[in-house]
Amino acid sequence: MTQALASLQHLVRRHREPAVVQAVRSTAAAVVSYVVALQLSSEPAPLTAPLTALLVVQVTLYTTLTTGIRRVNSVVAGVLIAIGFSALVGLTWWSLGLIILASLVVGRLVRAGEFVPEVAISAMLVLGVTRVADTAWDRVLETLIGAAVGLAFNVLLAPPVWVEPARDAIVDLAAGMRTLLLHIGSGAGQATTVETAAARLHEARRLDNDIAEVDGALRQAEDSLRLNPRVREGTLFRLVLRTGLDTLEICAVVLRVSCRTLTDLARTRGAEPLFSPKPAEALQDVYAHMAVAVESFAQLITAQVSANAEAAEARLTEELATARRSRERFAALLPEQIALHPDEWQLYGALLAEADRVLDELDVDKRSARLLEELDRHGRERRERYPRLHALAARATRGRRETGK
Repeated sequence: MTQALASLQHLVRRHREPAVVQAVRSTAAAVVSYVVALQLSSEPAPLTAPLTALLVVQVTLYTTLTTGIRRVNSVVAGVLIAIGFSALVGLTWWSLGLIILASLVVGRLVRAGEFVPEVAISAMLVLGVTRVADTAWDRVLETLIGAAVGLAFNVLLAPPVWVEPARDAIVDLAAGMRTLLLHIGSGAGQATTVETAAARLHEARRLDNDIAEVDGALRQAEDSLRLNPRVREGTLFRLVLRTGLDTLEICAVVLRVSCRTLTDLARTRGAEPLFSPKPAEALQDVYAHMAVAVESFAQLITAQVSANAEAAEARLTEELATARRSRERFAALLPEQIALHPDEWQLYGALLAEADRVLDELDVDKRSARLLEELDRHGRERRERYPRLHALAARATRGRRETGK
């Protein structure tokens, strides 16, 4: 009993997760489309309608609309091809091959996208029945019913906005980068084996997988913001998160290069510490404050869709300033380190340049400038893509201003 109650509580907590919502919405849409098809179709079991609705309904309104149109194109094209072939030839091995080839070609022409195989599947299912003409038109009707129910389901019942999973993914990515930075800094004053340095390099490379997962979550969030009546500033949200992820991705690349530099340094130093005590302490401070800065940057870009943006920006500014002071102290101590190991001056300089790059990427002013550039570019693209709509909106704005005067 206790275990069942715990499972129920866990399910309730997860009721807003994409997989759960997808299952519930798809099931409901399939059942509704089947009930509607029973009333309108002559088929005793119009399963094409719930099948189409099941395949059309997606987590977001934008993907539902785009997927639904392509799927309807594919099914209708396949049915029409089957009707044409049924009037000319019967079902033989060569006619089957010919209809599959024709369906795949037509699927490309009608821009069915990933549903090109659906054209051939629909044609084969219709061609294989006895009453081809009647079944074909019933299949078209059922497909349209399923697609209409699937589209209406997300239009009338607006799906949730999946910004929260994207926000959590970005925060988790920043936490991983923070851990890596602390690991790098902790070994600055120690004798680091090549194996240990290489392990940190692999840790940095694994960030690429994390970035790919964040990108997937962000794409879903971007789709959920498009055409969603529950969102007023969807474009701003999308650009804030996207530009923020771009910055973190650049920082991850730079961290990977830094780990490569430290691996080369560990190979040359052998059993000796990587740095003398004072430069090691300064470099450790640099990485420690960079770690907090990365985390603060993630909180800042996600605060645009939650809260406390000003506090996150103030913390980021403070950590960047402290990291730069530690960087200057490390740079001032480098001549002493280079004097002890003159053959390694390139590696020391590379670490300094890589730290500068991360600090520059996380800069608050640079982030604001990049966001403004993206907003301008997006506005420009929309004006070029929809010039008439832009002109109409401009006239409406001028009319409201004149009426206000």
